[in-house]
Parts: sequence; C-alpha cells; structure tokens
Amino acid sequence: MSAQFDINCVACPRLAGFLQQVRTDYPTYYARPVPPFGDAQPRLLIVGLAPGLHGANRTGRPFTGDHAGILLYQTLHQFGFASQQHSVGADDALVLHGCRITNAVKCLPPANKPEPAEVRRCNHFLAAEIAALPADTAILALGNVAHGAVLMASGLPAKAHKFTHGAVHALAQGRKLYDSYHCSRYNTQTRRLTTEMFHAVFARIVADSN
Repeated sequence: MSAQFDINCVACPRLAGFLQQVRTDYPTYYARPVPPFGDAQPRLLIVGLAPGLHGANRTGRPFTGDHAGILLYQTLHQFGFASQQHSVGADDALVLHGCRITNAVKCLPPANKPEPAEVRRCNHFLAAEIAALPADTAILALGNVAHGAVLMASGLPAKAHKFTHGAVHALAQGRKLYDSYHCSRYNTQTRRLTTEMFHAVFARIVADSN
C-alpha cells in the first residue's frame, strides 16, 4: 500500500460489498479500487468522481472504456496531454504527457453515487496525491463532488469556493483549481456540457500555465 493508493482497500463496507458482487456478476471485470493513471509529476491533475461500472471498473483505468472518457481523451489529445484520442483498454498504447487522472472515490459506487462518508474516507488518498504534486500544478475537478473532494484534501472550506463551471480557485503553493461539469453521458447528451465549453476550460488551463 502507498499513501496515494491501495488496491486492497476495503475501508468502505458498502463499496467493498458491492465490488464483491460485481466480481461475481462480471468475472472478467477488473472490479477493484482503480489506481490513478498518467504522469507521476504532472502539470495537470484531473479529478473525476468514481469509476464507472462498464468503464474504469471494467478496464482498471480511469475514464477508459465508457462514454465519459470519449470527450475527455479527445480533448487531452487535442491539447497535447495524450498520445492518442481514444482510450479503450488499460493495455492500449495511450500515454499521458504532463497529465494524471484520478478519482475522488477509487471504488465503483452503486448507481454511480458515493455517499459523503465514502468520499471523506477515501480523501486521504487524494490528499496524498495533491501533496506530492509539483508546485503550480493545475487541478481540474470534473463535477461538484470532485470539486469538494479537492477542497477537503487541500484543507479548504467548501463554502468559500463554490463550484461553478469555468470557475478558477486559488490553492496553496501557487496551484489553481479549475471547475468543469463532468463529461458524463448525461451532461454531454443534454448539452449541459458541450465540446466547446470543455475545450474552453482546457484552453484556460494551458494559457495560465504559459
């Protein structure tokens, strides 16, 4: 076990029990806590919500193999953070450059909804990840839960930093927290989050880093 990840973690009884059932229902799935993926010393850390049932929970890599990863990896490729624009499996040739992807909760939650206590219980892993980041690293939160988890891991009050798509918040050591709606199927299909909106967030991150 490392401070940043533990593949054998069963600290959340509800999640551990659910994963045990998923391994029975889908014996070929990864179905364990999903590790972060990407550069060990990134200039951009992307924080999602939690693994998806048929995505990261199946493949073992964040945002890989389901709809939520389509826009994310296309965008990462367009802005120079990924070697290719598609992520289909943990054994494909995709490499991230200066970017790392993690989740607020490392285990698949029922109905894709972790409970607040589970977010808190898993937060020490995210806190260790953030503490190990280089100074001036940008952090992108995909959705309100990820936003809150980053603030919790950074020891900052949520009330002073409201989640708003496109917002930017100052953190310690010159880091900035950028907010975006999650690139989920629901958000992209209802156009709550458009490709143009998502690209604008990344354009701001890149511009601020130059």
